[in-house]
Amino acid sequence: MKTRLWIATAAAASVMTLVGCAAGPNEQLGTAGGAVGGAVIGNAIGGNAAATVGGAAVGGLIGNQVGRSDDQRNYNRDYYPNNTYYPNNGPRY
Repeated sequence: MKTRLWIATAAAASVMTLVGCAAGPNEQLGTAGGAVGGAVIGNAIGGNAAATVGGAAVGGLIGNQVGRSDDQRNYNRDYYPNNTYYPNNGPRY
């Protein structure tokens, strides 16, 4: 039984590692930090390996989205300074 849990944990960690590599630096850091934080919180709440893996998965997803948002904000700031994407400072409705 313990062998299956270790294999599942290793597989989940591998998948999250590969998902985090396909993005910007803040998204990668957010995925890793969220997975670690989620694993700690999941273990504290559930006290077993399934709760740890579940917490790592949820934390990794949340951290990934927070990092992605941060990378998008940095991209917009660097490539569209002073909101110059729209002519005349934005559309008029």
